Amino acid sequence: MIARYLAEGKKLREIARMLCRSPSTISEEVKRNQVWGEKGFVYEAIQAQEECEVRKKKAGERIPLKNTWVYQYVMERLSHGWTPEQISGRLKRNHPLISSRRIGVETIYRYIYDPKNKDDMLWEYLPRGQHKRRKQKGRSVQRSHIPGRISISERPKRIDNRSEFGHHEGDTVEGKRSVGDGIHTEVERVSRMLFARKVEKITSEETSRVQVEIFTALPVQARKSTTLDNGKENHYHQRLQETLNMKTYFCHPYCSYERGTNENTNGLLRRYLPKKTDFSTLTQEELDEIVFEINNKPRKVLQYQTASEVFTSYCSDST
Repeated sequence: MIARYLAEGKKLREIARMLCRSPSTISEEVKRNQVWGEKGFVYEAIQAQEECEVRKKKAGERIPLKNTWVYQYVMERLSHGWTPEQISGRLKRNHPLISSRRIGVETIYRYIYDPKNKDDMLWEYLPRGQHKRRKQKGRSVQRSHIPGRISISERPKRIDNRSEFGHHEGDTVEGKRSVGDGIHTEVERVSRMLFARKVEKITSEETSRVQVEIFTALPVQARKSTTLDNGKENHYHQRLQETLNMKTYFCHPYCSYERGTNENTNGLLRRYLPKKTDFSTLTQEELDEIVFEINNKPRKVLQYQTASEVFTSYCSDST
């Protein structure tokens, strides 16, 4: 109707009265949707309808990750290896009073794992590179049936605060599940020294054998205790007490953070041997080379000394 009335030469105010609209509404509509023609700018109904549909479609689309500035910031930091926690925390620190330049950790994770963005594979930027996100709710706790189990709650404070050398944290790194093999690791808590042995099968018997093998090779002052998880492979943990007079402690079910030193060191090992790696082709000599490289890299937590240097110094002081 607007296009027809304009073609008839009617003024905008007259058109507004005829259509029962405000003159400013008609004026804005004409200015917004007029196109350049042979006789200058003209208002065409078909073109105006197309422009309206485009604007309506864009109005329903939200800018990803709050706004363009935040989106570019997050994408750039992710590509540099920053975690969502680091990105969110840095924005809060740099822009504490500007809400438009802050974003929550969960918002970033939801965007990364949104099915609409699966082709971008943003999860590859995350430290662990998991293409599926784990559920936030934990698994149900089951009662442990490990004989002679001593809880980490009863572990002496001198072990908790790392004031005494010779206490370890142990775990088994799984290989390819169809094969069933793995690597048992022990990490000394003070020096962060890593020891690792292959196990052909993740069983109590095999795990117990390699534990004794690892600790037998160490000086007496470097093998006082180890803290383990509640896996079935640790069923024969009392053999360490019987053969080497070592104490064994167990963290609470599904609380791997209570063995954080071991979990972190296993993460370093995973950089060489990612998940689903078939360990059947890995020799103990090759594993020893990997462990040697890890133990001889400077660590920030050790004031940039290597784990090997700190471990050796403690053994020397004890003798």
